[in-house]
Amino acid sequence: MKRSVWAVVAGVLFVVGVTTGVDLVLHAAGVFLPWDQPLDDAGAALALAYRIVISVGGAWLTARLAPRSPMTHALALGLVGVVLASAGAVATWNLGMGPRWYPLSLVLFAIPQCWAGGWLERAYSSRRSTARAANAA
Repeated sequence: MKRSVWAVVAGVLFVVGVTTGVDLVLHAAGVFLPWDQPLDDAGAALALAYRIVISVGGAWLTARLAPRSPMTHALALGLVGVVLASAGAVATWNLGMGPRWYPLSLVLFAIPQCWAGGWLERAYSSRRSTARAANAA
């Protein structure tokens, strides 16, 4: 059970840490508007794009660390993502922080992107197994 929880927590920490780091870099580089201004559509699209890629990576990590049932663990990360993104959408809905489609997109993509990360681990896992069998022969 501890390894299962750790696998999901590791995925959450990876996604939150890397997305926060990318946010900070893009703000510092002037790609995003200053922190005190609302996110525009272009910034939201960019943020969504890299969050999807990073979340697929986080789900792959979760699946890779899972002691068993990698896809189940990846989808558990997706459920955590749905909960966190929903809470964020509710908390910021009327604050004028950016386009309303953006937080809804984070909720909607949470499960599919984590499924993709689980699928990647399954694909690479079968390749690793095949390579190990070939090396053993």
